[in-house]
Amino acid sequence: MLNNIAIGQYFPGNSILHRLDPRVKLVLLLVYLAEVFVFSNARSYMILGATAGLLIWISGVPFRMVLRSLKPLWWIILFTFIIHLFSHPGTPLWTIGMFTMTWEGVNQGVFISLRLILLILMSSLLTFTTSPLRLTDALESLLNPLKRFGLPAHELAMMMTIALRFIPTLIEETDKIMKAQESRGADFSTGSVLSRLRNMVPVLVPLFLSAFRRADELAMAMEARGYRGGIGRTRMKVLQIGSVDYLAVFLFLLMTAALCMISWAG
Repeated sequence: MLNNIAIGQYFPGNSILHRLDPRVKLVLLLVYLAEVFVFSNARSYMILGATAGLLIWISGVPFRMVLRSLKPLWWIILFTFIIHLFSHPGTPLWTIGMFTMTWEGVNQGVFISLRLILLILMSSLLTFTTSPLRLTDALESLLNPLKRFGLPAHELAMMMTIALRFIPTLIEETDKIMKAQESRGADFSTGSVLSRLRNMVPVLVPLFLSAFRRADELAMAMEARGYRGGIGRTRMKVLQIGSVDYLAVFLFLLMTAALCMISWAG
């Protein structure tokens, strides 16, 4: 069901990943994602995949829960894989009418699919191991240098965090509305694509109304608690980079060096 989707959820814990400075986690995640796009050979992906698996194990987050983050995007991954199978020129493997599957297409499809999977898993791991408050503080801290250009760092960080944390709420609301519609005879699993899209209209209208209502309630709750933006705000816990963070950066640099050596070696 939709409420099993794990995107945007936080999994409380006391692992090393949970205790890392959120700014370090954000920066290392961005570097990792860049490496996923830069390095594209099999040995590099073995290292990147092993790193992802090791981090998931260290985090203490159930692996099944992490895999659920792929659930809403599996069709995009599958579609991307199929497109590359038949659109990449090369050695023919199988011909279906006017479409030809090539070995190069299979190879490219596998790498692109792995790229998407690693991107989703590692991005989800960040939200699993970082509370909304710490994530907001990290985003604001990293965006602070842009204040001199007039960018409202705190407001932007708060907006991004709220949007991310609203995903599970909207998914839960969608699931409730779909169950209510199914109890009235709606069918979302059979019929043509056009009929399924038509059946989704009674779901989307109340979903948008519910989203606006929840946003209004959140705004009133924040105003009632005296929230007036980032001006003059203080923090109960100040972000500090410690020895564990430096160790994480060092190990990450070692992985990056290994990837560079593999890439240069061909």
